Amino acid sequence: MKLYNPGGERGSAMSYAALLEKIEILRSTLRWATRIERPDIEKLLRQANGLRDEVMRLSHQTRFVQALDAGAAIEPVGGSERRSDASPQPNGAPAGERRQALLARSFVFEGTFGDNPRLLDALEIAEKAAPTDLPVLVDGESGTGKELMAKVIHANGSRADKPYISVNCGAIPDSLLESELFGHRKGAFTGAANDRKGKFESAHKGTIFLDEIGELPLPGQVKLLRVLQSHEIQRVGSDETIAVDARIVAATNKNLRKLIEQGSFREDLFYRLSVIHVTLPPLRERRDEIPLLLAYYGDESAEALKRRPVALSPRLRDFLLQYAYPGNIRELRNLMYRLACLADDTADLAHLPEDIRPGASAAAMPAPAAAVPNHASLAEAKRAASDEAERSCLERGLQETGGTVTELARRWDMNRSHLQILLKKHGLHSKNFRKGH
Repeated sequence: MKLYNPGGERGSAMSYAALLEKIEILRSTLRWATRIERPDIEKLLRQANGLRDEVMRLSHQTRFVQALDAGAAIEPVGGSERRSDASPQPNGAPAGERRQALLARSFVFEGTFGDNPRLLDALEIAEKAAPTDLPVLVDGESGTGKELMAKVIHANGSRADKPYISVNCGAIPDSLLESELFGHRKGAFTGAANDRKGKFESAHKGTIFLDEIGELPLPGQVKLLRVLQSHEIQRVGSDETIAVDARIVAATNKNLRKLIEQGSFREDLFYRLSVIHVTLPPLRERRDEIPLLLAYYGDESAEALKRRPVALSPRLRDFLLQYAYPGNIRELRNLMYRLACLADDTADLAHLPEDIRPGASAAAMPAPAAAVPNHASLAEAKRAASDEAERSCLERGLQETGGTVTELARRWDMNRSHLQILLKKHGLHSKNFRKGH
């Protein structure tokens, strides 16, 4: 795998390994530099770390884009044959030609794969919108890659080298919304110990991504609309106005027009945000991408867990190719991470969550109320599920290492004391996994 080196001789190329080596040398040099201030060192280190991660991601992405180009057809999925690259598209051009045309124009895909017509429509809209400063509204079901599309727009625009700031509007308490978006002055409210920039100020000259915009309460919508109109903000507790120049990309998995009818979303804000409107299709309408995504996230999860990629048994692979994925790409990714964590060399149906395994009847009688954990919130239920997966992964690791914590910490490239804390959290004792115990 070669990467063009703009700083080298004309036409020269640099391998990913060589580039990574140069980045590591840079990081080591900066870490011990004495002629620049420490904050500058930290900033450069963060940039170098980000560049290293980006190169690793591009290595995966390039390989899978090449895999797409190498074969025009794969085996049937779910009883219907996959459309080949030569199939006509709505705009009259074959899918392969449309994708190749984007590549030829140096379009940055940011990890978006596949040749689904609706996905290509969205990418072509993003390409035209990216160089402008027009607001973009991205909608689609949860897990379809709306933030990835926001990054595509940012990466292909004139602000690509400026900040990209992401805000989850549904996760900010109403009482902190104004401070989070616009910042505050010291002493503006209890706990405001220092002046603080808000998200809009941090995104100045760059892009701000407003995720779950449909969750923004009406008072917050009024304040956001004012910023979009005036391009100015006021920090909480200050009368001073601050000019901000941030490209707006918003996303939602809700029908905003229906929310407008219900009176929970402002119509004027909707039209301000949706100058350019992009809709992402669900994964069930992009089935030809599933084999590619399985391979991509299989490699990614193996790398994250410091292990070899697990093989998929034939019946598990058949299931994953035909599964409906109500959680879309996010669900597929999480499934691959689960399989990488729980399986040994080969994953099978037994490693899937119980509620989606074949034979787990959706019409089965619900468990008695006493048998179902009574979680106070969805967040608490998610934490409990995460804890269960974490415990299972720890148990498997201890079994593989014969209860040797030091060896497990080395395999997972983590601090031994941190691993001990996790074991204590789950009440696991390494001696119980030693041979002969």
